[in-house]
Amino acid sequence: MSKFTRFALIAGLGAMTAACGSGGLLNRDRPDEFAVQRQAPLVVPPDFNLVPPQPGAPRPAEGSAAAQTLEALFGGPQARSSVETSVLDRAGAAAPGIRSAVGDPDTATVAKGSVTRDIIAAPEGDGASAVAVIPG
Repeated sequence: MSKFTRFALIAGLGAMTAACGSGGLLNRDRPDEFAVQRQAPLVVPPDFNLVPPQPGAPRPAEGSAAAQTLEALFGGPQARSSVETSVLDRAGAAAPGIRSAVGDPDTATVAKGSVTRDIIAAPEGDGASAVAVIPG
């Protein structure tokens, strides 16, 4: 064999070997048929709770945002059973609708005194340097 034939044979074998490195027929890029799905058309479902407003009726969205929030959270004064009412009366509980009045801006707060202020103003820490003072 001549040098040229050897060179052509080696080049041909190299080209064929390089061609085997591509995906071939079985490993080609194609879309995944399981990842494709149809898009459902956009449909707004009907809201059966909405009714057209009546002439002269009050607007449903009237009131402040704070009042609407309190109404949504607490629902106003709740009905209580006779057992619950008697237990609360004996315990000296607050009025039945107190949960609705807590967020009212007119609700007054009570000053707890200097001891509470001292506890709140106490420095943070693990109490390693705490000192107890016993009067007397």
